Amino acid sequence: MQANTQKKTSAPQSGNKSGDKRRGRGRRGNKREQAPREFEQKILDLARVTRVTAGGKRMSFRCALVIGDKKGRVGLGVAKGADVQIAIEKAYKQAKKSVITVPIVNETIPHKVWVKYGAAIVLLKPAPSGTGLKSGGAMRMILEFAGVPNASSKILNSNNKINIAKATLEAIKQLRNVEVKTATTKQTAPKVEKAQKPVTTETK
Repeated sequence: MQANTQKKTSAPQSGNKSGDKRRGRGRRGNKREQAPREFEQKILDLARVTRVTAGGKRMSFRCALVIGDKKGRVGLGVAKGADVQIAIEKAYKQAKKSVITVPIVNETIPHKVWVKYGAAIVLLKPAPSGTGLKSGGAMRMILEFAGVPNASSKILNSNNKINIAKATLEAIKQLRNVEVKTATTKQTAPKVEKAQKPVTTETK
């Protein structure tokens, strides 16, 4: 009888081992979540969309995500997924592929630029130090994640967040550093020499 009771009491040890395995998996998952990302991110727009197919309606989520290091690099990604988390991950990967560099001169953008993207028209203008960002909505988010401290802007003909964000990125692509611009013009500008006066000889 004593031997039987010993066997019965020793049986639950196998359950503890499985519990330890579960705890180990949880630790690995926490390490994966704590891994730092290269860019900061913020959701610009999140919407549920419906696609009508022959089999019926299919629901999915569309995410527009802005990423940046606030040191001159910024990107935008728009992607769809079966749930919100999948849409965010896809948008982050797409945004990393579209990262661009913003030229910053004296804590602002180098010059004024107009851009039309679809129906949206945006204007970016440099601003003196201490002004801050005089812009709102999607344009402000793009400039903040790009690390532009001072700038003013204007938006015309559109309230679509995604189109305004894409128009802002197109405007940033057209920005050129003033020093680089002057250097290229000096190299390409032709030199104009003064015309010499014809030499005349006096005849006696």
